[in-house]
Amino acid sequence: MLKPVKPSPPQTVARDVFITAMRHVASTVTVVTSNGPAGKHGATVSAFTSVSADPPTVMVCLRSDSRIAKAVGENGCFAVCVLPRDGIETALRFAGSDDLQVADRFEQVAHSDWAAPHIEDCTSFSCDVDQAVPSGSHIAFFGRVTWAGTDAAPPLVYFDGKFGEFSHGQTDV
Repeated sequence: MLKPVKPSPPQTVARDVFITAMRHVASTVTVVTSNGPAGKHGATVSAFTSVSADPPTVMVCLRSDSRIAKAVGENGCFAVCVLPRDGIETALRFAGSDDLQVADRFEQVAHSDWAAPHIEDCTSFSCDVDQAVPSGSHIAFFGRVTWAGTDAAPPLVYFDGKFGEFSHGQTDV
């Protein structure tokens, strides 16, 4: 009788190899916001994606120990604001580049004061937290989309450590 072969443990790619490969994946630049009992917070995030259209659901991945992750978890809601191509200053503001000079990241940034603020001139989504799944250093928040609105401006993108813009190609799908 043959003995079952015990599978070897899964291999994990080296951290630096993973980061280098991920730098070559273009993503839209978004600001995730939340407001409620845990306060009003916002942060620049690139880990955002659609999950399902039935029901409409999106996912954002936030560093577990960040203020925005704590706020989203406690407030139970978030908004995702996809920045337009001219949104570099807003991206930097919500990434914390002005935190020593400005106490409130929302200061002088046009936005709504909904349960989760929406930055003006962005394609955006209002979400109620449906699930929070920890994984490694981050938490994936799945949000049931309760409102969505679009802006005609092409999005700001991030690729290889630099901001850029989407160029309309010649192929429609």
